[in-house]
This record gives sequence, structure tokens and C-alpha cells, in this order.
Amino acid sequence: MKKFTLRNYSDEVNFSPNKSKTLSASWLPFMVISILIVSCSPKTREKAFMAEIYQTSYAGDNLKLLSNEEEQEESSEVKKVSLQLFPQEEFQKYYGFGASFTESSAWNLATVPEATRKKVLTSLFSPTEGAGFSLTRTHINSSDYSNNHYTYMEEGDNDLSSFSIHEDMKGFTGDENDQVRGIELIEPTYDLIPMILEASSIPGADFKIIASPWSPPSWMKSGETATMTNGSLLPEYYGLWANYLSKYVSAYAEKGINLWAITPQNEPLHSHDARWDSNGLSPEQGRDFLRDHLGPQLVKDGHLKLEDLDAGLRVLIYDHNKSTMIDYVTPTFQDPEASKYAWGTAFHWYANSELEDNNYYTEELDKLRETWPGKGIIHSESSIDIDADDPIGQYWRESTDYAGTFIPFETYAYDVISDLNHGTQGYVEWCSILSNEGQPNPYDNFNSAPVLINPHTDEVIYTPLYYLLSHFSKFIRPGAHRIDLKGAKTEGLIYTAAKNPDGSIALVVFNKNDEAYLLSLDLEADTYTSQIAPRAMQTIHLKPKQGNN
Repeated sequence: MKKFTLRNYSDEVNFSPNKSKTLSASWLPFMVISILIVSCSPKTREKAFMAEIYQTSYAGDNLKLLSNEEEQEESSEVKKVSLQLFPQEEFQKYYGFGASFTESSAWNLATVPEATRKKVLTSLFSPTEGAGFSLTRTHINSSDYSNNHYTYMEEGDNDLSSFSIHEDMKGFTGDENDQVRGIELIEPTYDLIPMILEASSIPGADFKIIASPWSPPSWMKSGETATMTNGSLLPEYYGLWANYLSKYVSAYAEKGINLWAITPQNEPLHSHDARWDSNGLSPEQGRDFLRDHLGPQLVKDGHLKLEDLDAGLRVLIYDHNKSTMIDYVTPTFQDPEASKYAWGTAFHWYANSELEDNNYYTEELDKLRETWPGKGIIHSESSIDIDADDPIGQYWRESTDYAGTFIPFETYAYDVISDLNHGTQGYVEWCSILSNEGQPNPYDNFNSAPVLINPHTDEVIYTPLYYLLSHFSKFIRPGAHRIDLKGAKTEGLIYTAAKNPDGSIALVVFNKNDEAYLLSLDLEADTYTSQIAPRAMQTIHLKPKQGNN
């Protein structure tokens, strides 16, 4: 059976052959009239949109463009699902989709030849030749995906005279830790900032960056269990730390990297149970730090525009699990002096095994959106532990990590689409690139990523997560709006739709079931059809024909 169809129905006139070799004169007038009637019959109206259909599936399709010339083999056994698009009914604006820049990602690119490196970055950031990632993230100071702990200043520097982002651009020695030792570096001068700059040079690349600190320098904290791990920033250093973060924004701008947003703290609820760089910041401490220190400092340095929070650097508060985000953001959003600095909320998806049981926390998202409708909502991190022996297959079967047991592709698909249908305006995965073993990570917390590189052989693997994210980032572009999409609820089928600034429409559908479905999509006076395979994701990209924008 063919996998899908896009059919243009037209009027057909069939003539039966006349067995007689001659026609009597009495038949001629009727034949002329018949010919005139056929000739004057109106042609079927041309559809307003041209449809392209892309599919990623358990069966092996990887963002495959399905030929829209194939004929659908009609079968009464294929269940039909009718959907209706209403492009005039617009909801939230989208800022983008993508994955993050980390020092570990940069290190992996430093181990491969330049041509391979550029091909990987093109695959991630080109909107025509790749995924077109448009919303990303990076770390301020070191993170769990850095080779070592580091900050940008010397210990005890209370006036920030030693502040420098040299750590993000100095390159690698090959001796940073046991995981990288002995692996050849093709480009040892490569690093985090060179990676961001090279990515921005890819033709058509257009991405925003959210920057998040994992931990202040240890000497500014109390209660640590290891270097830059757990504990909390001492209140006496709130002002210095705010100045530090603002200097980071300025220093990146001087290198040609204009940050889109900043979060005051990555995962602020980790004050005692993390194994890597972390820093506790309670809801009340977060409110006070933003209201009394970070917000005023960013305004003073010209980064944040109080008269228009969209005009400058955005501050996204929280940056931790969405299951408890309401409790965290409430003290800040309820305080007018603190809230005026906060553009919105950033959240993570952990623990992912609990998402399905909690309906992907859509009630929390609805409450966040309805209680503070003027604030933005961004998903800023997700990841899974890697199965180095089966880095592709693990996405399609039950996978186990610290968060429990789940099927990654299905969990990601439901999480992204549920987030979007409940007001989220962007979705960012954690590391964009890691090794085929999920390295380097000095804390033995090995994740998968959209792209995996074998630093010994230079083999590049594009995991199913790369294609899943591409279904959104490639076809739902910055400035798009979610639009209304109605249809009868079908178990195991989830979908969302958006209208792009160029007038095109993207419908993303995931079929969790072990059977195919025939989708019938109504848009104004036209109907478009597509058969989605079992356990598959499709993007139906409707592009307006000339004159129909």
C-alpha cells in the first residue's frame, strides 16, 4: 500500500466506443451539442495551496518528502480522521525551536575535519539544507557539559577587574579530563564562541540564544558539596553577581553575539542534590535578586528596556521543571517591582517518565498563561540518557534513565505538541552535539543529542530527535502563530498547526498507534489528504500558490 496521497479531483467525461463505423446524419446535431457542452464545462477550481508532506517513522523514514504524485490506494480498513484548519483564529507567537550550544558540543566539532564540521552546522542551522534551528541556549560559566569547572574572573575580585570570557574562546588542549585525553583535535583553537559565530555564518541561519548560569564562583557561595556544586549564592554577593551577568551580556555582544534572553539561574531548586554545577535560589530569593539587583543592573547597562520588554534582552525566570513552575514564579509575578523586569517563564520537562501520567502538565501551562497572559512561555531544556549501543533504536523503544522508563520519540512528540497547544512559544533541547557515547561529561551523566559524533572515526549520526525537531523548526518559522485546528479526538493521534509570516501553514501530526490513518484536512474550500504511517510524525506544509498570499 502506498503511504500517502495528495489528490486533485477533476471532472471526468467518459465516452463508450461506438461499434458502428459510420454515423447517420441524424446523430450529428446531438454530437455537436455534446461536444459543446463538454468544451464549455468549467474546470475544477485550482487549490489555493500546494502541499508538501514530510514523514519520520519507526519504519525508517527520516523527514522523507513523500511524492505528492502518488495515488492513494483506497482501503476501507484505513481509519479516516477529519481535521479543519482555521487560519484566521490565531494564538501565541512562536520564537523558534532548536538545541543548545555547549562546550562539549564545541569540543566534538573540534575533533572532525572542517568540511565535516561545516556540514554538521549546516544540517542544524540552514533552513533550506537542514533543520533551520531558530531558538538555542548556552551556559554562563561551566555547566554539566563542560570539560571542567570554570568562571570568568579571579577569586576574590570584588570589582570584576579580571572579568574575561576568554574561557569560551581559548580552545582545547586535549588534556582537560580523562574522557578527552588521547583523542586527536583537528582544530584545537575551536571553542564555544567560535562555534556560535560559525553557526551564525551558515547561509540563512537565523537563531536566538538564551544564556543561563549553572553556578556563580564557589567563593560567592555557601553550603557547597563540591566545586561550584549545590549550595547557594550569599546575599552579600547579589549585587556583584548581577554585575557579572550583565558584563557577560556586554562581552558577548562585543564578539558579535547578541543574546536574546537570559535566565537568572538554571534549575534553581537544586541546592543540595546535584552532581554538577548548580546553585539554589528559592522563589523568594529569585524575586529579590531580580527586583533589587539583576533587573536594575541590566537596565543601567542598557540591555533591558522597561518601556518595551521585547525591545532588549529578555529575562526568563525559573528555568526548571514545569511540574512546579507555578509555585516558583508566583512571588515574582505578583510583585509589580519584580515582575516589570521579567519577560516570561522558562521551564524544563524533567522527569520525563511522569509526563504522560500528568497529561504533560498542560493544566500548569494553562494556569500560567491564564494567570499572567502578558508573560512569555519558553521550554528551555529536555534530554535523555544515551544508550551508546543503540543510539537510534532507543528512541523507538522503551528507554530507561534516571527519570524512569518511557519511549523517547513518543514522549518528545507528545511533549512538544502538548506544550505548543497550551501556549508555549518555543522549544529548546539541551546539547545539540555530543559524542557517540554522550561525552564529554565529567560527571558520568551521558545524554543523547540530535547529532552524535564519533571522535575516533569522525562518523556523524543524526538521531531520530534531529528529525523530530526538524518537523517543527524547519516549517514553523520565527514569527509564526499557532492557529485553530479542530477534529474529533482520536486516541494516539496528536496534532498542532501554525501560520508562518509568509502565509504558509504547517500542520504537525504524530501517530502513536500501530496502524495507519488517512487524514482529511479541510482548509476553507479545499481538502487535502495524507496517509500517516504507524508510529510516525508528519508535517504537512501548505504553501500558498502565486497570488494567494
